[in-house]
Amino acid sequence: MKSIVWLGTFLALLGILGFAIPIFTTSQTKDVATLGDFKVQSTEQSTHVVPQTVSAGALILGMILVGIGGYTRRIA
Repeated sequence: MKSIVWLGTFLALLGILGFAIPIFTTSQTKDVATLGDFKVQSTEQSTHVVPQTVSAGALILGMILVGIGGYTRRIA
């Protein structure tokens, strides 16, 4: 397969994933204080939201790229 088809497939899957899971949470552990061998750590959680327009754009662009890849394959 051409690389344009792979890129289109990847973008389309990202778009579908963005629609399926629009909100996700990540966590990050940071050192707050260190006293010799003793460490105090804090875990912070961040919530991220994927806008529907970004998901739709990735899905549409991916479908267009797959279509272009299939069309140029038939011509060549």
